[in-house]
Amino acid sequence: MITFDQVTVRYDGAAEPALREVDLVIEEGELCLVVGHTGVGKSTLLGAVNGLVPHFTGGTLYGRVTVDGRDTASHPPRELADVVGVVGQDPLDGFVTDTVEEELAYAMEQLAIAPPVMRKRVEETLDLLGLADLRHRALHELSGGQQQRVAIGSVLTAHPRVLVLDEPTSALDPTAAEEVLAAVTRLVHDLGVTVLMAEHRLERVVQYADRVVHLPGDGRVVHGTPAGILRTSSIAPPIVQLARTAGWHPLPLSVRDARRAAVLLRTELADATPAPVRPAPAADAPRLLTGRGITVSYHGVAAVREVDLGLRSGEITALMGRNGSGKSSLLWALQGSGPRRAGTVRVTGGGSAHDPHALPAAHARRLVGLVPQTPADLLYLESVKQELAQADSESADGDTNPGAREILDRLAPGIADATHPRDLSEGQKLALVLAIQLAATPRVLLLDEPTRGLDYRAKAELTRIVAALAAEGRAVVISTHDVEFVARTADRVVVMAEGDIVADGPTPEVIVASPVFAPQTAKILAPLPFLTVDQVTSALASPRPAPRDGEDPA
Repeated sequence: MITFDQVTVRYDGAAEPALREVDLVIEEGELCLVVGHTGVGKSTLLGAVNGLVPHFTGGTLYGRVTVDGRDTASHPPRELADVVGVVGQDPLDGFVTDTVEEELAYAMEQLAIAPPVMRKRVEETLDLLGLADLRHRALHELSGGQQQRVAIGSVLTAHPRVLVLDEPTSALDPTAAEEVLAAVTRLVHDLGVTVLMAEHRLERVVQYADRVVHLPGDGRVVHGTPAGILRTSSIAPPIVQLARTAGWHPLPLSVRDARRAAVLLRTELADATPAPVRPAPAADAPRLLTGRGITVSYHGVAAVREVDLGLRSGEITALMGRNGSGKSSLLWALQGSGPRRAGTVRVTGGGSAHDPHALPAAHARRLVGLVPQTPADLLYLESVKQELAQADSESADGDTNPGAREILDRLAPGIADATHPRDLSEGQKLALVLAIQLAATPRVLLLDEPTRGLDYRAKAELTRIVAALAAEGRAVVISTHDVEFVARTADRVVVMAEGDIVADGPTPEVIVASPVFAPQTAKILAPLPFLTVDQVTSALASPRPAPRDGEDPA
Protein backbone atom coordinates (compact mmCIF):
# COMPACT_ATOMS: atom_id res chain seq x y z
CA MET A 1 0.00 0.00 0.00
CA ILE A 2 2.84 2.44 0.91
CA THR A 3 6.37 2.06 -0.48
CA PHE A 4 9.47 4.14 0.28
CA ASP A 5 12.23 3.34 -2.22
CA GLN A 6 15.61 4.84 -1.28
CA VAL A 7 13.94 8.03 -0.06
CA THR A 8 16.09 10.94 1.13
CA VAL A 9 14.62 14.33 2.13
CA ARG A 10 16.87 17.33 2.53
CA TYR A 11 15.69 20.82 3.52
CA ASP A 12 17.46 23.94 2.31
CA GLY A 13 20.11 25.10 4.76
CA ALA A 14 20.02 21.89 6.82
CA ALA A 15 23.39 20.31 7.55
CA GLU A 16 22.01 16.78 7.35
CA PRO A 17 19.00 15.26 5.56
CA ALA A 18 15.82 14.76 7.57
CA LEU A 19 15.46 11.28 6.06
CA ARG A 20 18.31 9.24 4.61
CA GLU A 21 17.93 6.34 2.11
CA VAL A 22 14.68 5.03 3.61
CA ASP A 23 13.44 1.67 2.31
CA LEU A 24 10.05 0.76 3.78
CA VAL A 25 6.98 -1.18 2.65
CA ILE A 26 3.72 -0.93 4.62
CA GLU A 27 1.09 -3.47 3.67
CA GLU A 28 -2.67 -3.00 3.38
CA GLY A 29 -4.45 -3.29 6.73
CA GLU A 30 -1.31 -2.71 8.78
CA LEU A 31 -1.09 -0.40 11.80
CA CYS A 32 2.43 0.99 11.78
CA LEU A 33 3.67 3.02 14.76
CA VAL A 34 6.36 5.67 14.10
CA VAL A 35 8.56 6.48 17.11
CA GLY A 36 11.53 8.71 17.77
CA HIS A 37 12.65 11.71 19.78
CA THR A 38 11.26 15.17 19.07
CA GLY A 39 12.58 16.66 15.83
CA VAL A 40 14.10 13.49 14.30
CA GLY A 41 11.92 13.53 11.18
CA LYS A 42 8.69 11.72 12.09
CA SER A 43 6.49 14.47 10.64
CA THR A 44 8.62 14.50 7.48
CA LEU A 45 8.12 10.75 7.08
CA LEU A 46 4.36 11.11 7.51
CA GLY A 47 4.18 14.14 5.22
CA ALA A 48 5.88 12.23 2.41
CA VAL A 49 2.97 9.78 2.31
CA ASN A 50 0.42 12.26 0.93
CA GLY A 51 2.82 14.56 -0.89
CA LEU A 52 2.94 17.40 1.62
CA VAL A 53 6.67 16.70 1.55
CA PRO A 54 8.01 18.27 -0.58
CA HIS A 55 5.08 19.92 -2.46
CA PHE A 56 4.18 22.23 0.45
CA THR A 57 7.01 21.98 2.95
CA GLY A 58 9.81 22.67 0.47
CA GLY A 59 13.08 20.81 0.42
CA THR A 60 14.14 18.13 -2.03
CA LEU A 61 12.91 14.53 -2.10
CA TYR A 62 15.18 11.92 -3.67
CA GLY A 63 13.96 8.41 -4.38
CA ARG A 64 10.33 7.38 -4.79
CA VAL A 65 7.25 7.25 -2.56
CA THR A 66 4.18 5.42 -3.89
CA VAL A 67 0.76 5.09 -2.25
CA ASP A 68 -1.73 2.63 -3.73
CA GLY A 69 0.37 2.73 -6.92
CA ARG A 70 0.47 6.53 -7.17
CA ASP A 71 3.81 8.32 -7.15
CA THR A 72 3.63 11.27 -4.74
CA ALA A 73 6.16 13.18 -6.86
CA SER A 74 3.62 13.46 -9.68
CA HIS A 75 0.48 13.41 -7.51
CA PRO A 76 0.15 16.42 -5.15
CA PRO A 77 -1.98 16.10 -2.01
CA ARG A 78 -5.23 17.07 -3.75
CA GLU A 79 -4.85 14.07 -6.08
CA LEU A 80 -4.29 11.73 -3.14
CA ALA A 81 -7.15 13.03 -0.96
CA ASP A 82 -9.44 10.14 -1.87
CA VAL A 83 -6.82 7.61 -0.76
CA VAL A 84 -4.90 9.27 2.12
CA GLY A 85 -6.46 11.00 5.11
CA VAL A 86 -4.13 13.08 7.29
CA VAL A 87 -4.62 14.41 10.82
CA GLY A 88 -1.84 16.78 11.89
CA GLN A 89 -0.49 17.64 15.31
CA ASP A 90 -2.60 20.81 15.66
CA PRO A 91 -6.30 20.26 14.83
CA LEU A 92 -6.99 23.99 14.39
CA ASP A 93 -4.56 24.11 11.46
CA GLY A 94 -6.81 21.80 9.46
CA PHE A 95 -10.27 23.22 10.22
CA VAL A 96 -12.00 25.09 7.38
CA THR A 97 -15.62 25.37 8.62
CA ASP A 98 -17.36 26.71 11.72
CA THR A 99 -19.20 23.82 13.37
CA VAL A 100 -18.56 20.15 14.13
CA GLU A 101 -21.17 18.80 11.70
CA GLU A 102 -19.98 21.05 8.86
CA GLU A 103 -16.36 20.01 9.42
CA LEU A 104 -17.24 16.31 9.29
CA ALA A 105 -19.01 16.84 5.95
CA TYR A 106 -16.45 19.14 4.31
CA ALA A 107 -14.02 16.52 2.96
CA MET A 108 -16.90 14.54 1.45
CA GLU A 109 -18.22 17.67 -0.26
CA GLN A 110 -14.83 18.15 -1.91
CA LEU A 111 -14.93 14.55 -3.14
CA ALA A 112 -18.47 15.01 -4.56
CA ILE A 113 -19.99 12.26 -2.43
CA ALA A 114 -23.78 11.99 -2.71
CA PRO A 115 -25.72 13.86 0.04
CA PRO A 116 -27.53 10.76 1.41
CA VAL A 117 -24.19 8.97 1.80
CA MET A 118 -22.68 12.06 3.43
CA ARG A 119 -25.49 12.23 6.00
CA LYS A 120 -25.11 8.55 6.88
CA ARG A 121 -21.32 8.82 7.30
CA VAL A 122 -21.60 11.94 9.45
CA GLU A 123 -24.00 10.16 11.82
CA GLU A 124 -21.76 7.09 11.98
CA THR A 125 -18.69 9.20 12.77
CA LEU A 126 -20.50 11.25 15.42
CA ASP A 127 -21.36 8.01 17.23
CA LEU A 128 -17.98 6.39 16.62
CA LEU A 129 -16.04 9.24 18.27
CA GLY A 130 -18.59 10.31 20.89
CA LEU A 131 -19.31 13.67 19.24
CA ALA A 132 -23.10 13.51 18.89
CA ASP A 133 -23.72 16.02 21.68
CA LEU A 134 -21.32 18.49 20.04
CA ARG A 135 -22.65 18.35 16.48
CA HIS A 136 -23.86 21.96 16.40
CA ARG A 137 -21.07 23.46 18.52
CA ALA A 138 -18.65 26.01 17.11
CA LEU A 139 -15.18 24.52 16.66
CA HIS A 140 -13.44 27.36 18.47
CA GLU A 141 -15.56 26.70 21.57
CA LEU A 142 -14.38 23.10 21.96
CA SER A 143 -11.63 21.92 24.25
CA GLY A 144 -8.36 20.80 22.70
CA GLY A 145 -9.28 17.14 23.07
CA GLN A 146 -12.70 17.64 21.52
CA GLN A 147 -11.08 19.46 18.60
CA GLN A 148 -8.72 16.53 18.13
CA ARG A 149 -11.60 14.08 17.89
CA VAL A 150 -13.35 16.30 15.33
CA ALA A 151 -10.15 16.45 13.26
CA ILE A 152 -9.92 12.66 13.23
CA GLY A 153 -13.61 12.37 12.39
CA SER A 154 -13.36 14.83 9.48
CA VAL A 155 -10.83 12.50 7.88
CA LEU A 156 -12.68 9.27 8.63
CA THR A 157 -15.89 10.38 6.87
CA ALA A 158 -14.09 10.25 3.51
CA HIS A 159 -13.31 6.54 4.12
CA PRO A 160 -9.64 6.77 3.09
CA ARG A 161 -7.63 3.59 2.42
CA VAL A 162 -4.61 5.09 4.21
CA LEU A 163 -4.84 7.04 7.46
CA VAL A 164 -1.89 9.15 8.61
CA LEU A 165 -2.09 10.30 12.24
CA ASP A 166 0.43 12.64 13.84
CA GLU A 167 0.09 12.53 17.66
CA PRO A 168 -3.62 11.56 17.53
CA THR A 169 -4.08 11.12 21.30
CA SER A 170 -1.88 13.98 22.51
CA ALA A 171 -4.79 16.14 23.69
CA LEU A 172 -7.16 13.35 24.73
CA ASP A 173 -7.97 12.14 28.21
CA PRO A 174 -7.26 8.43 28.82
CA THR A 175 -10.84 7.30 28.19
CA ALA A 176 -11.23 9.36 25.01
CA ALA A 177 -7.84 8.11 23.78
CA GLU A 178 -8.94 4.50 24.27
CA GLU A 179 -12.15 5.20 22.34
CA VAL A 180 -10.28 6.78 19.43
CA LEU A 181 -7.69 4.01 19.30
CA ALA A 182 -10.44 1.39 19.45
CA ALA A 183 -12.11 3.09 16.48
CA VAL A 184 -8.84 3.19 14.54
CA THR A 185 -8.13 -0.46 15.34
CA ARG A 186 -11.61 -1.38 14.14
CA LEU A 187 -10.91 0.33 10.81
CA VAL A 188 -7.68 -1.65 10.48
CA HIS A 189 -9.13 -5.04 11.38
CA ASP A 190 -12.59 -4.80 9.81
CA LEU A 191 -12.03 -2.58 6.77
CA GLY A 192 -8.36 -3.15 5.94
CA VAL A 193 -7.41 0.52 6.36
CA THR A 194 -3.65 1.10 6.51
CA VAL A 195 -2.64 3.34 9.41
CA LEU A 196 0.65 5.17 9.86
CA MET A 197 0.73 6.75 13.30
CA ALA A 198 3.36 8.87 15.08
CA GLU A 199 2.89 9.02 18.83
CA HIS A 200 5.04 9.91 21.84
CA ARG A 201 2.73 8.31 24.43
CA LEU A 202 3.70 4.79 23.52
CA GLU A 203 2.03 3.37 26.61
CA ARG A 204 -1.30 4.12 24.94
CA VAL A 205 -0.73 2.68 21.49
CA VAL A 206 2.07 0.11 21.36
CA GLN A 207 -0.22 -2.83 22.12
CA TYR A 208 -2.24 -2.09 18.97
CA ALA A 209 0.73 -1.83 16.56
CA ASP A 210 1.61 -4.48 14.00
CA ARG A 211 4.99 -2.90 13.34
CA VAL A 212 7.19 -0.16 14.78
CA VAL A 213 9.23 2.25 12.66
CA HIS A 214 12.01 3.78 14.75
CA LEU A 215 13.86 6.94 13.71
CA PRO A 216 17.11 6.96 15.74
CA GLY A 217 17.90 10.56 14.79
CA ASP A 218 20.45 10.26 12.00
CA GLY A 219 17.92 10.17 9.17
CA ARG A 220 17.78 6.38 9.03
CA VAL A 221 14.70 4.27 9.64
CA VAL A 222 14.74 0.95 11.53
CA HIS A 223 11.59 -1.16 11.51
CA GLY A 224 10.40 -4.47 12.88
CA THR A 225 7.97 -6.05 15.34
CA PRO A 226 7.05 -3.90 18.37
CA ALA A 227 8.77 -6.31 20.78
CA GLY A 228 11.86 -6.57 18.61
CA ILE A 229 12.34 -2.82 18.20
CA LEU A 230 11.41 -1.78 21.76
CA ARG A 231 13.60 -4.40 23.40
CA THR A 232 16.68 -2.24 22.69
CA SER A 233 15.39 1.13 21.49
CA SER A 234 16.23 4.37 23.32
CA ILE A 235 12.50 5.10 23.54
CA ALA A 236 10.23 2.79 25.48
CA PRO A 237 6.97 3.03 27.48
CA PRO A 238 6.95 2.20 31.22
CA ILE A 239 5.70 -1.33 30.58
CA VAL A 240 8.80 -2.07 28.48
CA GLN A 241 11.13 -0.37 30.97
CA LEU A 242 9.64 -2.52 33.74
CA ALA A 243 10.09 -5.64 31.60
CA ARG A 244 13.73 -4.75 31.00
CA THR A 245 14.25 -4.24 34.74
CA ALA A 246 12.62 -7.57 35.62
CA GLY A 247 14.16 -9.46 32.69
CA TRP A 248 10.85 -10.68 31.26
CA HIS A 249 10.84 -12.76 28.07
CA PRO A 250 8.91 -12.47 25.82
CA LEU A 251 8.45 -8.72 26.11
CA PRO A 252 4.87 -7.89 27.22
CA LEU A 253 3.19 -4.96 25.46
CA SER A 254 -0.16 -4.88 27.28
CA VAL A 255 -0.99 -4.50 30.97
CA ARG A 256 -2.76 -7.85 30.89
CA ASP A 257 0.33 -9.70 29.65
CA ALA A 258 2.57 -7.78 32.04
CA ARG A 259 0.44 -8.68 35.07
CA ARG A 260 0.79 -12.33 34.16
CA ALA A 261 4.57 -11.94 33.92
CA ALA A 262 4.77 -9.95 37.18
CA VAL A 263 3.60 -12.63 39.62
CA LEU A 264 7.09 -13.28 41.01
CA LEU A 265 7.97 -9.58 40.96
CA ARG A 266 4.92 -8.70 43.05
CA THR A 267 5.94 -11.38 45.55
CA GLU A 268 9.48 -10.02 45.72
CA LEU A 269 8.22 -6.47 46.31
CA ALA A 270 5.47 -7.40 48.74
CA ASP A 271 7.32 -6.09 51.83
CA ALA A 272 9.03 -3.15 50.10
CA THR A 273 8.00 0.47 50.60
CA PRO A 274 8.25 2.67 47.50
CA ALA A 275 10.63 5.61 47.83
CA PRO A 276 8.92 8.99 47.43
CA VAL A 277 8.95 10.24 43.84
CA ARG A 278 10.24 13.58 45.15
CA PRO A 279 10.65 15.22 48.58
CA ALA A 280 7.30 16.30 49.96
CA PRO A 281 6.72 20.06 50.25
CA ALA A 282 6.85 21.49 53.76
CA ALA A 283 3.59 21.11 55.65
CA ASP A 284 3.73 24.75 56.74
CA ALA A 285 4.64 26.12 53.30
CA PRO A 286 3.02 29.51 52.65
CA ARG A 287 0.12 29.79 50.26
CA LEU A 288 1.07 31.68 47.08
CA LEU A 289 -2.30 31.69 45.33
CA THR A 290 -5.80 31.61 46.75
CA GLY A 291 -8.90 31.28 44.59
CA ARG A 292 -12.37 31.53 46.06
CA GLY A 293 -15.69 30.86 44.33
CA ILE A 294 -14.18 31.00 40.83
CA THR A 295 -16.93 30.79 38.23
CA VAL A 296 -16.46 30.88 34.46
CA SER A 297 -19.21 30.64 31.86
CA TYR A 298 -19.50 30.92 28.09
CA HIS A 299 -22.78 32.00 26.51
CA GLY A 300 -24.61 31.16 29.71
CA VAL A 301 -23.06 27.67 30.06
CA ALA A 302 -20.95 27.19 33.19
CA ALA A 303 -17.42 25.85 32.53
CA VAL A 304 -16.15 26.33 36.12
CA ARG A 305 -18.55 26.30 39.07
CA GLU A 306 -17.59 28.15 42.27
CA VAL A 307 -14.20 26.47 42.60
CA ASP A 308 -12.00 27.04 45.65
CA LEU A 309 -8.31 26.31 45.14
CA GLY A 310 -5.14 27.08 47.08
CA LEU A 311 -1.59 26.66 45.82
CA ARG A 312 1.34 26.38 48.23
CA SER A 313 4.98 27.24 47.83
CA GLY A 314 7.05 24.27 46.67
CA GLU A 315 4.05 22.19 45.60
CA ILE A 316 3.47 20.63 42.17
CA THR A 317 -0.22 20.11 41.47
CA ALA A 318 -1.60 18.07 38.58
CA LEU A 319 -5.00 19.17 37.27
CA MET A 320 -6.77 16.23 35.63
CA GLY A 321 -10.18 15.37 34.23
CA ARG A 322 -11.88 14.41 31.01
CA ASN A 323 -11.87 16.71 27.98
CA GLY A 324 -14.24 19.65 28.50
CA SER A 325 -14.27 19.39 32.31
CA GLY A 326 -13.13 23.02 32.77
CA LYS A 327 -9.39 22.65 33.35
CA SER A 328 -8.22 25.23 30.80
CA SER A 329 -10.94 27.69 31.80
CA LEU A 330 -9.81 27.46 35.41
CA LEU A 331 -6.17 28.07 34.48
CA TRP A 332 -6.98 31.15 32.43
CA ALA A 333 -9.12 32.50 35.27
CA LEU A 334 -6.24 32.00 37.73
CA GLN A 335 -3.81 33.69 35.35
CA GLY A 336 -6.05 36.72 34.98
CA SER A 337 -6.51 36.89 31.21
CA GLY A 338 -9.54 34.61 31.02
CA PRO A 339 -13.15 35.51 31.74
CA ARG A 340 -14.23 35.24 35.37
CA ARG A 341 -17.92 35.75 36.06
CA ALA A 342 -17.51 35.50 39.83
CA GLY A 343 -14.94 34.75 42.52
CA THR A 344 -11.58 36.14 43.57
CA VAL A 345 -7.92 35.30 42.90
CA ARG A 346 -5.07 36.59 45.06
CA VAL A 347 -1.37 35.95 44.45
CA THR A 348 1.19 36.96 47.07
CA GLY A 349 4.24 38.90 45.95
CA GLY A 350 6.36 41.65 47.43
CA GLY A 351 4.69 41.35 50.81
CA SER A 352 1.15 41.92 49.49
CA ALA A 353 -1.54 40.05 47.57
CA HIS A 354 -2.61 40.99 44.06
CA ASP A 355 -5.27 39.98 41.57
CA PRO A 356 -3.36 39.25 38.33
CA HIS A 357 -6.38 40.41 36.34
CA ALA A 358 -5.93 43.94 37.68
CA LEU A 359 -2.19 44.22 36.96
CA PRO A 360 -0.25 45.27 33.85
CA ALA A 361 0.71 42.26 31.74
CA ALA A 362 4.46 42.51 32.46
CA HIS A 363 3.88 42.62 36.23
CA ALA A 364 1.26 39.86 36.16
CA ARG A 365 3.65 37.61 34.20
CA ARG A 366 6.15 37.72 37.04
CA LEU A 367 3.45 36.56 39.45
CA VAL A 368 1.63 34.00 37.29
CA GLY A 369 2.93 32.51 34.05
CA LEU A 370 0.79 30.37 31.77
CA VAL A 371 1.71 28.14 28.82
CA PRO A 372 -1.48 27.52 26.79
CA GLN A 373 -2.55 24.35 24.99
CA THR A 374 -1.60 25.93 21.67
CA PRO A 375 1.85 27.33 22.45
CA ALA A 376 2.25 28.91 19.01
CA ASP A 377 -0.26 31.56 20.14
CA LEU A 378 2.59 33.18 22.11
CA LEU A 379 5.10 33.17 19.24
CA TYR A 380 5.12 36.28 17.04
CA LEU A 381 8.74 37.10 16.09
CA GLU A 382 10.76 36.01 13.05
CA SER A 383 13.32 33.70 14.61
CA VAL A 384 13.99 31.56 17.65
CA LYS A 385 16.82 33.92 18.62
CA GLN A 386 14.51 36.93 18.64
CA GLU A 387 11.91 35.12 20.76
CA LEU A 388 14.55 34.10 23.31
CA ALA A 389 16.12 37.57 23.43
CA GLN A 390 12.71 39.16 23.97
CA ALA A 391 11.99 36.76 26.81
CA ASP A 392 15.31 37.56 28.49
CA SER A 393 14.71 41.31 28.19
CA GLU A 394 11.32 40.96 29.90
CA SER A 395 12.49 38.66 32.70
CA ALA A 396 12.36 39.92 36.25
CA ASP A 397 16.06 39.60 37.05
CA GLY A 398 17.87 39.17 33.76
CA ASP A 399 21.32 38.73 35.35
CA THR A 400 20.33 36.04 37.83
CA ASN A 401 17.62 34.06 36.01
CA PRO A 402 18.66 31.17 33.76
CA GLY A 403 18.65 32.41 30.19
CA ALA A 404 15.83 31.37 27.89
CA ARG A 405 18.36 29.73 25.54
CA GLU A 406 19.76 27.65 28.41
CA ILE A 407 16.29 26.42 29.31
CA LEU A 408 15.43 25.66 25.68
CA ASP A 409 18.61 23.63 25.19
CA ARG A 410 17.72 21.52 28.22
CA LEU A 411 14.21 20.84 26.86
CA ALA A 412 14.88 20.48 23.14
CA PRO A 413 18.56 20.72 22.22
CA GLY A 414 19.73 21.52 18.73
CA ILE A 415 17.23 24.21 17.65
CA ALA A 416 19.12 26.79 15.57
CA ASP A 417 18.82 30.50 16.38
CA ALA A 418 17.83 31.37 12.81
CA THR A 419 14.89 28.93 12.68
CA HIS A 420 11.48 30.53 12.26
CA PRO A 421 9.23 29.50 15.17
CA ARG A 422 6.48 28.40 12.77
CA ASP A 423 8.87 25.90 11.17
CA LEU A 424 9.36 24.01 14.45
CA SER A 425 7.58 20.78 15.27
CA GLU A 426 4.79 21.00 17.83
CA GLY A 427 7.08 19.59 20.52
CA GLN A 428 9.77 22.14 19.70
CA LYS A 429 7.23 24.99 19.75
CA LEU A 430 6.12 23.89 23.20
CA ALA A 431 9.71 23.75 24.42
CA LEU A 432 10.34 27.28 23.09
CA VAL A 433 7.27 28.73 24.83
CA LEU A 434 8.18 26.94 28.06
CA ALA A 435 11.63 28.54 27.88
CA ILE A 436 10.08 31.96 27.28
CA GLN A 437 7.71 31.70 30.24
CA LEU A 438 10.24 30.14 32.59
CA ALA A 439 12.72 32.95 31.87
CA ALA A 440 10.49 35.27 33.94
CA THR A 441 10.58 32.81 36.88
CA PRO A 442 6.98 33.49 37.95
CA ARG A 443 5.93 32.68 41.53
CA VAL A 444 3.06 30.57 40.16
CA LEU A 445 3.46 28.64 36.90
CA LEU A 446 0.42 27.20 35.09
CA LEU A 447 1.06 24.66 32.33
CA ASP A 448 -1.80 23.55 30.07
CA GLU A 449 -0.96 20.17 28.50
CA PRO A 450 2.81 20.85 28.56
CA THR A 451 3.83 17.32 27.55
CA ARG A 452 1.89 17.40 24.30
CA GLY A 453 4.41 16.68 21.55
CA LEU A 454 7.28 15.93 23.96
CA ASP A 455 9.13 12.63 23.93
CA TYR A 456 10.10 10.71 27.09
CA ARG A 457 13.51 12.37 27.28
CA ALA A 458 12.05 15.88 27.03
CA LYS A 459 9.37 15.03 29.61
CA ALA A 460 12.03 13.80 32.02
CA GLU A 461 13.86 17.10 31.56
CA LEU A 462 10.61 19.01 32.09
CA THR A 463 10.10 17.08 35.33
CA ARG A 464 13.56 18.16 36.52
CA ILE A 465 12.89 21.79 35.61
CA VAL A 466 9.49 21.80 37.33
CA ALA A 467 10.99 20.14 40.42
CA ALA A 468 13.76 22.76 40.52
CA LEU A 469 11.17 25.55 40.33
CA ALA A 470 9.22 23.98 43.18
CA ALA A 471 12.43 23.64 45.20
CA GLU A 472 12.90 27.40 44.80
CA GLY A 473 9.55 27.93 46.48
CA ARG A 474 7.30 28.36 43.46
CA ALA A 475 3.89 26.75 42.98
CA VAL A 476 3.33 24.80 39.77
CA VAL A 477 0.04 23.59 38.30
CA ILE A 478 0.09 21.16 35.38
CA SER A 479 -3.14 20.46 33.51
CA THR A 480 -2.56 17.16 31.76
CA HIS A 481 -3.93 13.84 30.60
CA ASP A 482 -0.47 12.27 30.82
CA VAL A 483 -0.83 9.93 33.79
CA GLU A 484 2.77 8.70 33.54
CA PHE A 485 4.09 12.27 33.77
CA VAL A 486 1.83 12.94 36.77
CA ALA A 487 3.10 9.82 38.56
CA ARG A 488 6.70 11.00 38.20
CA THR A 489 6.17 14.70 38.85
CA ALA A 490 3.19 15.75 40.96
CA ASP A 491 2.78 15.95 44.73
CA ARG A 492 -0.95 16.55 44.53
CA VAL A 493 -3.71 15.72 42.06
CA VAL A 494 -6.90 17.75 41.57
CA VAL A 495 -9.58 16.09 39.41
CA MET A 496 -12.31 18.14 37.73
CA ALA A 497 -15.63 17.04 36.26
CA GLU A 498 -18.25 19.33 34.70
CA GLY A 499 -16.62 22.42 36.19
CA ASP A 500 -16.37 21.09 39.75
CA ILE A 501 -13.46 19.68 41.74
CA VAL A 502 -14.37 16.07 42.56
CA ALA A 503 -11.06 14.86 44.04
CA ASP A 504 -8.09 16.60 45.67
CA GLY A 505 -5.29 14.82 47.48
CA PRO A 506 -1.78 13.34 47.39
CA THR A 507 -0.85 11.82 44.05
CA PRO A 508 -0.64 8.15 45.14
CA GLU A 509 -4.03 8.27 46.85
CA VAL A 510 -5.88 9.87 43.92
CA ILE A 511 -4.43 8.16 40.86
CA VAL A 512 -4.01 4.64 42.24
CA ALA A 513 -7.67 4.65 43.28
CA SER A 514 -8.72 5.49 39.71
CA PRO A 515 -8.65 2.84 36.95
CA VAL A 516 -8.61 5.70 34.43
CA PHE A 517 -5.71 7.75 35.83
CA ALA A 518 -3.52 4.95 37.23
CA PRO A 519 -0.10 4.68 35.50
CA GLN A 520 1.03 1.43 33.89
CA THR A 521 3.34 0.41 36.74
CA ALA A 522 0.52 0.79 39.27
CA LYS A 523 -1.82 -1.32 37.15
CA ILE A 524 0.76 -4.06 36.67
CA LEU A 525 1.83 -4.27 40.32
CA ALA A 526 -1.55 -3.58 42.00
CA PRO A 527 -2.31 -3.78 44.87
CA LEU A 528 1.27 -2.75 45.65
CA PRO A 529 1.65 1.06 45.90
CA PHE A 530 4.31 1.50 43.19
CA LEU A 531 3.79 4.30 40.64
CA THR A 532 7.00 4.38 38.58
CA VAL A 533 9.67 2.04 37.25
CA ASP A 534 12.30 4.04 39.15
CA GLN A 535 10.58 3.15 42.43
CA VAL A 536 10.66 -0.53 41.47
CA THR A 537 14.33 -0.37 40.48
CA SER A 538 15.22 1.35 43.74
CA ALA A 539 13.29 -1.22 45.80
CA LEU A 540 14.96 -4.14 44.02
CA ALA A 541 18.39 -2.62 44.66
CA SER A 542 17.72 -2.06 48.37
CA PRO A 543 19.02 -4.67 50.83
CA ARG A 544 16.39 -7.13 52.00
CA PRO A 545 15.80 -7.73 55.73
CA ALA A 546 17.22 -10.99 57.04
CA PRO A 547 14.66 -13.84 57.21
CA ARG A 548 13.23 -14.73 60.59
CA ASP A 549 13.83 -18.10 62.18
CA GLY A 550 11.99 -20.76 60.27
CA GLU A 551 11.46 -18.62 57.15
CA ASP A 552 12.71 -19.62 53.73
CA PRO A 553 15.54 -17.21 52.72
CA ALA A 554 14.24 -17.32 49.14
